[in-house]
Amino acid sequence: MRLERIRPTVLRMVLHAHELATLMTAVRYVAETGPAEVPESARQELRALLRDYDQQLHHLGTSWQQDDPDRSRAG
Repeated sequence: MRLERIRPTVLRMVLHAHELATLMTAVRYVAETGPAEVPESARQELRALLRDYDQQLHHLGTSWQQDDPDRSRAG
């Protein structure tokens, strides 16, 4: 994993897909079934993060399928 500061409150993160999957799995756990002591406001922020993540992941998958000529012939 590598972090780079773009602006004071903006970071760029470079990581492997499995590292991102691990982080997002933990986020889902806390947002959906995590400990009761996690404030509801924090859960709401995590749910919003997950919505954005899922949307971007869907977009990434869709653009990958459109850009890959071998994939479009496969099926």
